[in-house]
Amino acid sequence: MTTTMTTEEHKSRTARSYKLLLLFAIISMIMMFAGLTSAFVVSKSRVDWLKDFQLPTAFFYSTAVIIGCSITFHLAKKAIQKDNQKATTSFLLATLALGILFVVLQFVGFGQIVADGYYFTGAESSITTTFLYIVTVVHLAHLAGGLIALLIIIYNQLKRKYNSTQTLGIELGAMYWHFLDLLWVYLFLFLFFFK
Repeated sequence: MTTTMTTEEHKSRTARSYKLLLLFAIISMIMMFAGLTSAFVVSKSRVDWLKDFQLPTAFFYSTAVIIGCSITFHLAKKAIQKDNQKATTSFLLATLALGILFVVLQFVGFGQIVADGYYFTGAESSITTTFLYIVTVVHLAHLAGGLIALLIIIYNQLKRKYNSTQTLGIELGAMYWHFLDLLWVYLFLFLFFFK
């Protein structure tokens, strides 16, 4: 006896598969950042570690901005579940603007570090600033992937591919974006408190 799968069952299985794949990717990223922060902890015992290093003020602002990204992406997901196309588009565009602002503030922070006389590479660099640079740049690389995904989601939204019964793309984007936001908050708190 053969059973045929309904369209709803197929959509449900597909959604579960994509969410599981994203979860595996997130777990692998968590493991990578756990390794980086562990190396940071081990390196802190070096004699050349900067004990008085302060995070740039731009990193504080960027942390608030990335939390804002999570809020706007969540509101976009809620709006599409109610078939509010205009609000969904507005919240997705706000998320994009905040995401770009986050990247800008990260580079402003790098500039502040250099202006304070600290360098990331070369003879004048320190292990402290090099680790900070590596951790933030690796996070920015993952964020670049999130921005590309967000651009695709916005394109699909403008083409009206999402509605209250078809929210998978926005859900996956929101999952990844929330992970990036939580990851940065963790990294920021780690770098702030574990000097």
